[in-house]
Amino acid sequence: MAKRTLEDLQARYTSSKSAGGPGGPGRGPGGPGPGGPGPRGGRGMGGKPKDAGKTVARLLGYLSPYKINLVFVLLFMLIRTGTSLAGSYMLRPIINNYIAVGKYEGFFYALLVLGLVYVCGCLATYAQNKIMLHVTQNAIEKLRNDLFFKLEGLPVRYFDSNTTGDIMSRFTNDVDNISTMLDNSVVSTISGVIQLVGTVVMMVYTNIWLTLITVAFTPLFLLGGKFIAGKSRRYYSAQQAALGAVNGYIEETVAGQKVIKVFNHEQTCEEEFEELNQGLRTKQMNAQFFGGIMGPVMGNVSKICYAFTAGIGGVLCALGKFDIGGLTIFVDYSARFSMPINELSQQVTAIFSALAGAERVFAVMDAQPETPDDTDAVDMPHMSGHVEFKDVTFGYVPDKIILKHISLYAKPGQKIAFVGSTGAGKTTITNLINRFYDINEGSITIDGVDVRKIKRDVLRKNVAMVLQDTHLFTGTVRENIRYGRPDATDDEVVQAAKTASAHSFIMKLAEGYDTVIEGDGANLSQGQRQLLNIARAAISKAPILVLDEATSSVDTRTERHIEKGMDAIIKNRTTFVIAHRLSTVRNANAIMVLENGVIIERGDHEQLLAQKGRYYELYTGVKELD
Repeated sequence: MAKRTLEDLQARYTSSKSAGGPGGPGRGPGGPGPGGPGPRGGRGMGGKPKDAGKTVARLLGYLSPYKINLVFVLLFMLIRTGTSLAGSYMLRPIINNYIAVGKYEGFFYALLVLGLVYVCGCLATYAQNKIMLHVTQNAIEKLRNDLFFKLEGLPVRYFDSNTTGDIMSRFTNDVDNISTMLDNSVVSTISGVIQLVGTVVMMVYTNIWLTLITVAFTPLFLLGGKFIAGKSRRYYSAQQAALGAVNGYIEETVAGQKVIKVFNHEQTCEEEFEELNQGLRTKQMNAQFFGGIMGPVMGNVSKICYAFTAGIGGVLCALGKFDIGGLTIFVDYSARFSMPINELSQQVTAIFSALAGAERVFAVMDAQPETPDDTDAVDMPHMSGHVEFKDVTFGYVPDKIILKHISLYAKPGQKIAFVGSTGAGKTTITNLINRFYDINEGSITIDGVDVRKIKRDVLRKNVAMVLQDTHLFTGTVRENIRYGRPDATDDEVVQAAKTASAHSFIMKLAEGYDTVIEGDGANLSQGQRQLLNIARAAISKAPILVLDEATSSVDTRTERHIEKGMDAIIKNRTTFVIAHRLSTVRNANAIMVLENGVIIERGDHEQLLAQKGRYYELYTGVKELD
């Protein structure tokens, strides 16, 4: 595989795939699917947020349930700002009445009052931070819940089109950035506005002419802040996109380590990761640079303003136009005047990083969910499993038809097998039974009811699937088998394991059925993991069973045991089998031979051999599977 450019890598790992269709369940996103290959990646972020105002409004919406708490936060902000300004102003009479004239009677009493004022400010600050922390963490908890619940409601198409790493980065990096902004930036913004208004009022009250001089520096703050903020916003958005690309590449590389090593692609992967990592470094350097210089630039402008005001004030004092106490507190107010602007500039890093992350999070929340059940959708609690396809046509995208006029019928107890070349549409047919995708034309009925008129949760509860690629959850062996039917008894778990030929190896584990599986069963062989998946399907009472290359990961001897157990499982079930090993479908009631999305032959094993057509070629090896 040739090394890809940085632009190609970032495009593949941070933008939605072209809708070419998935690679089939368990094949992994980005693999060549029925509709052709497509670049992997989640919907990334580039450039500045499309609608920053809308994003901010949606974020603030998560704070709205805590209006009372926010009122108290605002109250304590006012107290904190008031005590801070009052404490500063109290220095004027202390300096003029005691220190400047050398009179100390009542001096310590004035200091005591000043200390009490600052203590009140400290308590208000503590209360404000405590309440705001509670509000923020509750809001972030709800945001994570909403994001997770949204993912659970998205169709399979979404996960076929987005990398796991990029989705995970929205749960971690992006949500953490939002949390940082709500914890610090929201408080700093509101507090800064209050302090700015209060400071201007006190400055005007103290000396109107010096106030005008200080305010004259405001355009410098605004122009400098606007320029740096614009640059920072753009680079932080690019940084988040690059971070998502790195996460997506790492996730894919870690998951595909065996394939990488088998084909000696370590060097290529290292070079491609280095390209992505260098791209991320460049964007982070730009983002951090412009985010970092905001504070120093604003601080230096503030110092110039401070020095200029102090100089003019000193001249006024020397001319007797102003008192020394007034000058002391005014230069303090002058520094306070620029402080809120400096604080906001210090928060620009968190603000724009959070806005970029929030837009990525909301992009997931705005993704098209599965179409809701029809208002007249039925429950069908006692589904028997009569499945019929009537002239079904389907394509993952409108202009790329995968299945063409498929018609078939299956009843309980029957085993229907699909064979054919890779990409012929075998897995696609099974995807349509449980409505992972909706068909373009025709109809699919179960017990005479169109699947689109059956509630999805009811439909999928009645369809058990065993896929080629396994997935086990963190938990005990018993819990993983019981995943197929949570109310199953321990005896039923054991019986299902025996049916799937998994009991013998389970009993050899350290804790037997109570052995904890971690890392998707990393301590088990591929065959053992598949046996547990088959046991999970076996324990289900679903009347319809789909086996997609279910025995491809086990040896021939184990396969024979499984097939024997499967005969008992499918006795009263409607079973659909996808297989490349044609020996596994010899006992099927009907075999459908697919090519290019069309059923070209159908019949049982003997009938198809007698026809000496495509099935005969595949079975006898006259022509191998493509």
